[in-house]
Amino acid sequence: MDLSRRSMKKIRELIVFTAFLVVALWKFDVVIEVLKTAWKIVFPFALGGAIAFVINVPMSFLEKKILRNIKEENKTGKKAARPISLLLTIILVAGVIVLVMFGVIPQLTQTMGNLMTSISDFIPQMQNWIREFSHDNQEIMKLVDQLQFQPDQAIKWGISLLGSGAGNMMNTTMSAVGSIASGLATFFIAFSFACYILFQKERLHLQVRKVIFAFIPKQKADAILKICSLTYRTFAHFLAGQCLEAVILGTMFVITLSILKMPYALLIGILIAFTALVPVFGAFIGCAVGSLLIFMINPRQAVLFIIVFLFLQQIEGNLIYPHVVGGSVGLPSIWVLAAVTIGGNLMGIVGMLIFIPLVSVFYTIFREFVYSRLKKQHIKQVTRTDVVEYTAEESE
Repeated sequence: MDLSRRSMKKIRELIVFTAFLVVALWKFDVVIEVLKTAWKIVFPFALGGAIAFVINVPMSFLEKKILRNIKEENKTGKKAARPISLLLTIILVAGVIVLVMFGVIPQLTQTMGNLMTSISDFIPQMQNWIREFSHDNQEIMKLVDQLQFQPDQAIKWGISLLGSGAGNMMNTTMSAVGSIASGLATFFIAFSFACYILFQKERLHLQVRKVIFAFIPKQKADAILKICSLTYRTFAHFLAGQCLEAVILGTMFVITLSILKMPYALLIGILIAFTALVPVFGAFIGCAVGSLLIFMINPRQAVLFIIVFLFLQQIEGNLIYPHVVGGSVGLPSIWVLAAVTIGGNLMGIVGMLIFIPLVSVFYTIFREFVYSRLKKQHIKQVTRTDVVEYTAEESE
């Protein structure tokens, strides 16, 4: 049977692919080393791309919403809008870092000191409670009496832990100075690359489109660009909404706990704000830790804190989250839970954050594919009991 030129081309491609696959499996360790070396080379640029993606979210907002009038006035304003928005974004990020370093960290340090004192006071109370509940059982009390907390020993243990960690880091690198210098150099290259991307993003976008259309058929190129655009929008909306929602929730807790004069208001608010970045489960982790901290000071206030948490969580879930994050990811709740679970098992906390928008992209693409298949089969609607087909007029 004569084979067409197109069929022969596919056969050759399949043979080449099979040969590469066999060689890769045969020299698997060599392939891994090559991939590691390639990743080391590409890592600064990948990090720069990630930094550019994160910075572009607030920078685009400033450029389009706040500096829009400057761009429309004259050409000079149009050229200056991008550098000004980038500079304001960097100042904003640096301001947050400075605020954490000089505003929050000293208060957290003081809070941790008070926490050690609270633990020291809490252990005797806990021993008395266990003694009452166990009716002074001797075997249980022997174990309970061994519980002791000495702040000085805890501090020494923490210092030794940090020291051993630093020692391990120094042993795994040539030297501490060399490691810091390498890290700073990598960050400088990544940040410079990110700034270049942000300044030239329209030109780079056009160049990428030209390359794709040059080497890929138009129909496939359009589909690839559509998927890329959907992925960018989904990740950007999710990142912006999740960060804003976490800040609002943390602020609500700091204000509410301060009004109710509960201990560790700032520490718990910051903890809940950071854990709220993890969808579904994050805020509840902060609630568990906050309840434990308050319980060691005042068990009644711990119960009140749980009630306050559930109340604020309802406000956040029903009022704030739908408006701030809303349907930006376009993913049903059951798939959000599945994405968080799978991402957490594969990549930890980072996986929880990445997999929600990633699964949302796959969900959107698969939904469009299903609808297109239904339309090809002339099916207009599928209900629980019936299948509605297009009429002859609608098909035309």
